[in-house]
Amino acid sequence: MNQPTMDPTFYRSAAEAAAAAPEQLAYVVAFDRAAEKPDALSVIDVDPGSGTYGRVVGWTEVPHRGNELHHFGWNACSSALKHEGHHLEGLARRYLIVPGLRSSHLYVFDTRPDPRQPTLAKIVDSAELAAKAGYSRPHTLHCGPDGVFMTCLGGADESDGPGGIALLDHSTFGVLRQWETDRGPQYLAYDAWWHLNQNTLISSEWGTPSMIEDGLVPELLLENKYGHAIHFWDLGTGKHQQRVDLGAQHQMPLELRPSHDPEATWGFLGVVISTEDLSASVWRWHRDRDSWAVDKVITIPAEPADPDLLPPALKPFGAVPPLVTDIDLSVDDKFLYVSCWGIGELKQFDVHDPASPIETGSVRLGGIVGHSAHPAAPNRSLSGGPQMVEISRDGRRVYVTNSLYGAWDDQFYPDGVGAWMAEMHADPRGGMTVDEAFFPHDEDFRGLRVHQVRLQGGDASSDSYCYR
Repeated sequence: MNQPTMDPTFYRSAAEAAAAAPEQLAYVVAFDRAAEKPDALSVIDVDPGSGTYGRVVGWTEVPHRGNELHHFGWNACSSALKHEGHHLEGLARRYLIVPGLRSSHLYVFDTRPDPRQPTLAKIVDSAELAAKAGYSRPHTLHCGPDGVFMTCLGGADESDGPGGIALLDHSTFGVLRQWETDRGPQYLAYDAWWHLNQNTLISSEWGTPSMIEDGLVPELLLENKYGHAIHFWDLGTGKHQQRVDLGAQHQMPLELRPSHDPEATWGFLGVVISTEDLSASVWRWHRDRDSWAVDKVITIPAEPADPDLLPPALKPFGAVPPLVTDIDLSVDDKFLYVSCWGIGELKQFDVHDPASPIETGSVRLGGIVGHSAHPAAPNRSLSGGPQMVEISRDGRRVYVTNSLYGAWDDQFYPDGVGAWMAEMHADPRGGMTVDEAFFPHDEDFRGLRVHQVRLQGGDASSDSYCYR
């Protein structure tokens, strides 16, 4: 019998992924906060040997305005090797599914035949998402069993919840249904990922669309109304199993990063802010006998600052909160990267022992007060800070972009957030340095802001592996 043709970027193990050829392109979404220009999918040359290294080499716009393209992902990844019902013949990491966080439309880009010039292959309308899954404001997606899992912040009316997970067809990308069969106490939604071999899905919480639409609402924050729990689910049945409350003061547990080891039962969670002291934190979840436990393993304190240098929302506090808005775990599970968007810092932690991370590196770029410059433009004051972070499969390159969410950008950087992307070289022994030759910014992105990064062939936050 002929063996099925399988995409070579479906890796059986994390070690196999790390040993594969390095990425040559990065895909970065760009959006217009003013909704006057079309949002776009941009393509960046990340091959150091190329004559266009660090430059935008592809640009594909979407037809509607005001989408705020945000998080996105591949139609298929290495986890396809685990899912029953997948037909591996012809299945490929080919399409990028890009939701509009404000419009609730889904845009499907085909990266073939020319990966530098993706074409818009399909649009899934917001009405279909609402009618078939009962959700709006799509956020994060992963290729999974039964379909493509896509988290959504809002219910069908786009203002309130519950948020949850919609399933998309693996082949047509049409909306199939709501994934949850018994949501238990879960109401707020944000991220979701899994331990495939444990049949467990984990989800986190942010807020409903009305809670985030116009920026952080101080009254809701101080009343601890944003999310502060994570949830554990039966991946096969969609049934809620356990809610773990971090404490109401630990507001907005966002990004989930499970271990890439398919037999592991731990992962990391980033928490944006504590209403007790404006600190941010990282937590570790782990199996505790027949249930799950969550422990704080990293605390990052707020930094005192002159109130005259702070935006109105922070003046009364006289301090800059770190605002941990993204984390990413290297494919070999050795290093955790933490984006501190408020202070303009990317931190690196050695997590060989996930219960006791050790800080091993730090880079400052941007920041609410510091506005630290990129070494390629030492006299240029940067706004925003390391926000979305993505790691190459071999762990040697770390990419960051600087926009969080349009309304929140404006709130914390009222003089303008700009647009920039940077790359760090990571030392496998610990430590990192900024690549001075890589700095696409501002008009390179045609005046649009940039958010998430996806790497050609897969990256640390888009694949889950099934074998050691």
